[in-house]
Amino acid sequence: MDDKRFWVGFTLVKGIGAVRLQGLLDYFGDAETAWKANPFELVSAGLSAKVAGRVVQVRESVNLDEFISQAEKNNIRILTWNEPEYPAKLKEVDQPPPVLYLRGEITLEDSWAVAIVGTRAVTPYGRQVTEELSAALIANGVTIVSGLARGVDAIAHSAAVKAGGRTIAVLGSGVDKIYPPEHRGLAEKIATQGAVISDYAPGTPPDAANFPPRNRIISGLSRAVVVVEAGETSGALITASFAAEQGREVFAVPGGIYAPQSKGTNRLIFNGAKPLLAARDVLETLDLTRNVERREVRKVLPSDPTEAALLQALGPEPRHVDDLRAATGLPIDKVSSTLTLMELKGMVRQVGGMNYVTVREERASYQT
Repeated sequence: MDDKRFWVGFTLVKGIGAVRLQGLLDYFGDAETAWKANPFELVSAGLSAKVAGRVVQVRESVNLDEFISQAEKNNIRILTWNEPEYPAKLKEVDQPPPVLYLRGEITLEDSWAVAIVGTRAVTPYGRQVTEELSAALIANGVTIVSGLARGVDAIAHSAAVKAGGRTIAVLGSGVDKIYPPEHRGLAEKIATQGAVISDYAPGTPPDAANFPPRNRIISGLSRAVVVVEAGETSGALITASFAAEQGREVFAVPGGIYAPQSKGTNRLIFNGAKPLLAARDVLETLDLTRNVERREVRKVLPSDPTEAALLQALGPEPRHVDDLRAATGLPIDKVSSTLTLMELKGMVRQVGGMNYVTVREERASYQT
């Protein structure tokens, strides 16, 4: 859509994130009008004079059409939060990134994802746990999410790739600026079996300040976060904190009380995180043992008249089960049970509060 370039423009302005962009959209009605507004209007919409000046500066110095064209040439997909392909789990969190840049593919299967994160200074114990946990989750149809960092992150991604499963790497730089540089080959493999994504625009170099915020995306894409090893000040603990705020399950692998790499994970367990003793702890807690069943059931084509009626009543906008009952004239128990089966098939998705939307295969996946 043409509006996308103006969303992209705002991501290039330092000081404008999800909250400020939403404020501009609320004030002006759409991104194009906001982008073309004069400084006085931008200030009236809630921006400081300094940030409004940055908008004008970017607007005058960046050709958005050329920027998007160059991204496409580099096989970089741009996705805004108002597009149906935007990851549903991430959109549930508070202040999801307005724009995602990605290389590779995200599919409906990636809605069943678990993040595995941890220290860069991984021990042999941490390596073994990470490799075995990743392989077990992959075997159950779970996507592995991590941050491509040295140590636990890279081991988790590599194990997922080796097992032939799906994995997503979330960067603290542009997706064309792989960091650390020695993981460029791994990033290419990830892009063929999942996706490399970032909310930082292409060309953005890695910066220490970028990595803590990107951790909210790692947890936001996932149903649970597993911290394998972490020191007392590890960045993995930031991911665990975001996960708790977002209502995700947090697991931590217990370790020796004298081991520096286990001080953070042991503290997480002390503070209420679930101790991870085996992969089945994650699978059972999140009911991920049904993942293989879900994939098989989705292969069944809808032929039931009840399913047909519900599909006709549903669309891309959320609709409550009570509305569906009234629209179809079906008993509420029939509506609820059928929707459960349809969700297993991947035909519909619950988006919270007993509201459902349709999930169409052509919208459920995208590829660059």
